[in-house]
Amino acid sequence: MSEGLLIGLVSISDRASAGVYEDKGLPALNEWFGQALTTPWRAETRLIPDEQGAIEATLIELCDVAGCHLVLTTGGTGPAPRDVTPEATLAVAHKVMPGFGEQMRQIGLAFVPTAILSRQVGVIRGKSLILNLPGQPKSIRETLEGVRNEDGSVRVPGIFAAVPYCIDLIGGPYIETDESIVKAFRPKSAQRPKA
Repeated sequence: MSEGLLIGLVSISDRASAGVYEDKGLPALNEWFGQALTTPWRAETRLIPDEQGAIEATLIELCDVAGCHLVLTTGGTGPAPRDVTPEATLAVAHKVMPGFGEQMRQIGLAFVPTAILSRQVGVIRGKSLILNLPGQPKSIRETLEGVRNEDGSVRVPGIFAAVPYCIDLIGGPYIETDESIVKAFRPKSAQRPKA
């Protein structure tokens, strides 16, 4: 696992997994990480249907077998009957990290009042952080980066600012970012000199 950062990317959609339409979540996540991370990384990607058993099995496999440090899901977090991503995520969790879901909804509320309908959660399983993201590429980017004012200053922090330090705390690799996209926050005592 010392081969750098391993990220699991899971797009959860009945129709995209059946080939009815093209999945947009995985390409959006790959593109964002390609721009945001300066640390070497690679991805394990999965495209699966909205089935709780399949989601649980995929999350367990990515955490326990593949050894992903970070697993991001996209899709399946709304109130519709088929939206079971949060239930599956909580079912495999060892620790719940409620601040991630709270902040994701806060970011969404900067754009739409229906953000309160989102049920995204963040959890830890072993040495892996699992986060449920929204399904739309624009919302994925906003959730990770946050909301900026016209002058470029951060109005509502994105969730990824806290992810590198969380990964440090659970025993994962040291993650560095392109600060023009998202600045990783760590206490001074946890910061390493720039390479």
